[in-house]
Amino acid sequence: MSEGAANKQDIRPLQIGLLNLMPKKIQTETQFARLIGSTPLQIDLTLIRMSEHISKTTSHDHMESFYTSFQDIKHRKFDGLIITGAPIEHLPFEDVTYWDELREVMDWTQTNVHSTFGVCWGGMAMIYYFHGVQKHMLDTKSFGCFRHQVQDHSSPYLRGFSDDLVIPVSRWTENKMSEIEAAEGLDVLISSEETGPCLVKDDSHRAIYIFNHFEYDSGTLKEEYDRDIANGTPINVPCNYYPNDDPSLHPFNRWRGHGHLMYGNWINEIYQTTHFDISKIGS
Repeated sequence: MSEGAANKQDIRPLQIGLLNLMPKKIQTETQFARLIGSTPLQIDLTLIRMSEHISKTTSHDHMESFYTSFQDIKHRKFDGLIITGAPIEHLPFEDVTYWDELREVMDWTQTNVHSTFGVCWGGMAMIYYFHGVQKHMLDTKSFGCFRHQVQDHSSPYLRGFSDDLVIPVSRWTENKMSEIEAAEGLDVLISSEETGPCLVKDDSHRAIYIFNHFEYDSGTLKEEYDRDIANGTPINVPCNYYPNDDPSLHPFNRWRGHGHLMYGNWINEIYQTTHFDISKIGS
């Protein structure tokens, strides 16, 4: 840390928002809270929902007690914002019922948020909206734990990362490396030979996008697999997840350490670069 940065280390709680688009709200908010709350820094977490969208899978009492609509918080400034994935990959972005409000959210991040982290569908929506990079349907679902390689060891988001690591993947769509590389201002930080680009930096919009799932618990892929089997939905056994790819055995978690490192690095980067006077964010 430079002397100038050290001299301005006044401490205030970081204001982090979580725009939760997943149907299992409690599970998702817990996963992200566990990751961003594991550093010594003080975090004030605000749970945000789309204003017009009504959750069918989370109780009304929970939503009323813990969530605030975007329209009710858009006057505020945030040091960081996470936009989660959503199980609507098959839809064109413009056909999503809350797309217009999400566009408003993404524009709002440019004036009211210091750093935005788009996750899975949330990252795909941001890279499409800001850069026109389209998502593409896959013939079969990318499902399992896949090896990834670090492409930029100098990135502050990847401090402490191994050259090679495992990350859970669960999606029916992909972004193509060639289209990301052709877009101005984007840098791929992590990628996989099997599943393509994973982590992308977008400095011009103070954002990073991840298309895979460091936040997953040990049993999340198992829950998805068991759900599809119970529903009769065709699904492959998640790759490299169960010992010997045997679903009767307890799955391995081989990404937990890198997940905490990734979100800890993001929080640390926010802390070192955000304004102490939160009203100056976006200025």
